[in-house]
Amino acid sequence: MPTLHVELDLDVPRSFVWEALCRNDQWHQWNSFLFDRNPNQTFTLGHSLVLSLQRLPSEPETRFQAVVTHMEADTRLQWIAIAPGYRSKHTFELYDIALTQTKYIHKETVSGLLSPLFFPFIKKDEQRGIRRMAMELKDYVEAQYNN
Repeated sequence: MPTLHVELDLDVPRSFVWEALCRNDQWHQWNSFLFDRNPNQTFTLGHSLVLSLQRLPSEPETRFQAVVTHMEADTRLQWIAIAPGYRSKHTFELYDIALTQTKYIHKETVSGLLSPLFFPFIKKDEQRGIRRMAMELKDYVEAQYNN
């Protein structure tokens, strides 16, 4: 299964990164890749979310529904979005490097009958999007932590 992957070290405690990831009502302050379409929804295991993504700033948003499939506080968040013939699993993992330093990992794994046809067309832009999200998260949490 094709997987996109980004890893980044953030100079803040893991709990601080977790809070920013789970506060989807505040994503608009730092996240230009993923958008929360309903600020009242929360990440809760088994619940559906309506999200949008924008691979490139010039591209229209793509709206999708996802289900939270794993949630381990301060450590791991995962959701799966399914469209006919296409499945996308986003996994966010956080690891302590030091007391005030966290390794952030975002993986997107795609599968489904249509993924071999569809994925090659979006792969490069999707990779840029998850990288952009990681950099924006880093900038946001480090600025918040240092203020």
